[in-house]
Amino acid sequence: MADYLSNKIKNVAIVGHGSSGKTTLCESLLFLSGQIDRMGKISDGTTWCDYDAEEIKRKASVNMTVAPINTGDVKINLIDTPGMFDFSAGLVEGIKAAESVIICVSGKSGVTYGAKKAFKLAEKEKKAKMIFVSKLDSKSADFYNVLEELKTEFGPSVCPIVVPHYKEHFVESYINLIDMKAYQYNDMGGKMEIEVPYEGHRTEGLKNAIGEAVAETDEELFEKFFSGEEFTNEEIRRGIKKGIREGTLVPVLCGAPQSFTGIDMLKDAIVSLLPSAAEAVPYVCEAGGEIKEIVPDENEKTIAYVYRTVSDPFVGKLSYIKVLSGKLSSDQVLINSRTGEEERIGKTIFTSGKTQSDAGVVFAGDLCAVAKMDAETGDTLSDKSLRASMPATEYEAPSLTKAIKVAGKGDESKIAASVMKLLSEDKTLSFKIHPETKEMLVSGIGEQHLECLISKLKNRYSVDAMLDTPTIPYRETITQKIKVQGRYKKQSGGHGQYGDVWIEFEPTDSEGLVFEEKVVGGAVPKGYFPAVEKGLEDSIKHGVKAGYPVVGLKATLVDGSYHPVDSSEMAFKTAASLAYKEGMVKAGPIILEPIGTLIASVPDDKTGDIIGEVNKRRGRMLGMDPGEKGYQNITAEVPSAEMGDFSITLRAITGGAGSFTFEETRYERLPSMLEESVIANSKSWEN
Repeated sequence: MADYLSNKIKNVAIVGHGSSGKTTLCESLLFLSGQIDRMGKISDGTTWCDYDAEEIKRKASVNMTVAPINTGDVKINLIDTPGMFDFSAGLVEGIKAAESVIICVSGKSGVTYGAKKAFKLAEKEKKAKMIFVSKLDSKSADFYNVLEELKTEFGPSVCPIVVPHYKEHFVESYINLIDMKAYQYNDMGGKMEIEVPYEGHRTEGLKNAIGEAVAETDEELFEKFFSGEEFTNEEIRRGIKKGIREGTLVPVLCGAPQSFTGIDMLKDAIVSLLPSAAEAVPYVCEAGGEIKEIVPDENEKTIAYVYRTVSDPFVGKLSYIKVLSGKLSSDQVLINSRTGEEERIGKTIFTSGKTQSDAGVVFAGDLCAVAKMDAETGDTLSDKSLRASMPATEYEAPSLTKAIKVAGKGDESKIAASVMKLLSEDKTLSFKIHPETKEMLVSGIGEQHLECLISKLKNRYSVDAMLDTPTIPYRETITQKIKVQGRYKKQSGGHGQYGDVWIEFEPTDSEGLVFEEKVVGGAVPKGYFPAVEKGLEDSIKHGVKAGYPVVGLKATLVDGSYHPVDSSEMAFKTAASLAYKEGMVKAGPIILEPIGTLIASVPDDKTGDIIGEVNKRRGRMLGMDPGEKGYQNITAEVPSAEMGDFSITLRAITGGAGSFTFEETRYERLPSMLEESVIANSKSWEN
């Protein structure tokens, strides 16, 4: 592939809801451009962009994939992103690397949450936007209903420039409203120009809508429009292009990728209307304590951004990089702003699906990959004199936590190391070992996300593991004050063992044990006080009801006795533990459960359903406040034990539109009717 400069490079992310036709659209563009010699199918696992084993198995995109198209004058880097909610990292990284975003909307399903989410993220990142309504070869597809939905959801900036003409519920032809030409397509995407079909006032109204949208982009065009003069095609294209770049106009095109209809017009629109890397809203970085815009000029000093990382057990780490300024080449030495260390650039690679080719010198605006770098996703690499740093990328917080269990003994260390490698390529995963239960806990966006992690552990690192429900870290405490004796006496052939204590146990506000002594008359020598305390500290690691750690316990040593020969620290430590066991049973022991604060952002029309769900989970509503447009923020306190599948339920109720955070804040008494099941399911605790 020839060298392209930033004014001839267009990085375009294809985004949208799962099953909206994104990967098939990429496949169609690649095929019609001659980049691939046959059209693959998702159902067969043969598409160019979905080549990973997990994608073939799930018949859906799991990873973000780059696939360049060489049009001669312009290089288009198509970025196919996942539409499934569980794999949102690929969506975030794909949009970050692009200048433009094409939101794919199914003509059958309409404007789903995935499209809304992608549109919102593109706006936040200040990316140019275009909408493609797909699957119009289906009888159940209705372009004009979808168009009304788009206008309702995204506002007056939505402007169709290619529309279908229907005959007996099927699309007979497509009308290009800019050129006012109509085309019919054969089965291989070949087109024939026909007379523009009569659509009544609809076509004229759509044409006028384009004129109004174009007029809003430029003062000179505004005056011309309201003086009644018609725009030339060149003026229309110039106005649309400006409106796209500034975010005031979102053109809508349509077609059917599977049958290639309308795809050529989409490709032409990408080339002629979407901004190049040089024309797009510039990235910003911090350099020398100042915020600066990055000029995508190959003659400037190098700034590059690592937008994705893949860890491969055979190839090693592969870093996907966007060159923002200057150029990137092998053996170049740059500074990593996060670590402050030098990074030597290895061999530069262009990727297309799973294929790789030598890149040589990569110019500003282009995408490439480099193997075996220390850099991580989100790192900025720059010339030593710049030390530039890009703002951190925001990812969706993981909301579903599971314990990882290994099939074979001794694999714990291996699984931890393997998971950490996978974490380096997916910033929506997190991993920790619980300090009390010692369980390995992994958190992700949803069930499929975590199941995919388990599959990767097996396929990449030969680690057999399974997901399990995490152990809830309950606590135990007492409710009454009690005084008990702990007496340990053991006689053997030589010296015996003797320790005798009287201890008062009572509830208190503390994280663990509060120990005091009020012994008078030397009934227990001071030298044995530490042994008594140590015996109690060891004992509270296990409660008497279910074996959970004890909190909120005050123990006061008030009396006892000793033997001048047989007493020892071990004897008093044992006596204290005997007193603890008897005292805990008599002092009204109870189980405490962790309670957390839930903050859920849900659509207005789903607040009642979510409040009902919170109540079913023994939650207590604390309040509800208006969130972003169309959303409410619900705040509640909910037991941690009831939150295990909340992310799945929330997604089901809201269609993926809801999100939440949950943070454990305190403990409170477990309802007595639940104690029996908790005790029955309690597990052994390690010291």
